[in-house]
Amino acid sequence: MSESASISSGIAERYATAVFELANEDNALKALEADVDALGAALDASPELRDVIASPIYSRGDQERAVGALSTKMGLSRTVANTLALMARKRRLFALPQLLAVLRRRIAEARGEVTAEVTAAKKLTKGQAEELAKVLKASVGKDVKLNTTVDESLIGGLVVEVGSKMIDTSIRSRLATLRNTMKEVG
Repeated sequence: MSESASISSGIAERYATAVFELANEDNALKALEADVDALGAALDASPELRDVIASPIYSRGDQERAVGALSTKMGLSRTVANTLALMARKRRLFALPQLLAVLRRRIAEARGEVTAEVTAAKKLTKGQAEELAKVLKASVGKDVKLNTTVDESLIGGLVVEVGSKMIDTSIRSRLATLRNTMKEVG
């Protein structure tokens, strides 16, 4: 892991611990989960938002105003809105994607679920997602929540990560394996 990734994950862990404990004390894990999902969707959909949280050209004040407006518009809980404002004041918004990942993991653990990171070549249908979750539940023995992303470079198939296990059925990896095999032969 690179040094900057390690720093980001450490910062994210500390903020996530505080946010999760506050939400858990207030019996507000459902609201926290809704906030995490909404913020994740906003980050995925908005290159401008990703730029605001990551670019050093925005001042603390700019970032704080941006996350304040975002929190109000999205109707985020007070705990999450205050956390975003604090992260902006401390110039820690760059760790927001990692914070959301840690919070997703903690919420799932609190429910007795595991989260599977699924990368697909195209968007999964609802039926495909349900079937995949069912198969993974049978394999893992716990309820599985899917966090799905699309990567067209896979060509076809899936890459599924559950905990430390990774299953790669993508055509891209099969082609790479075939390419390596051909190098060995020739």
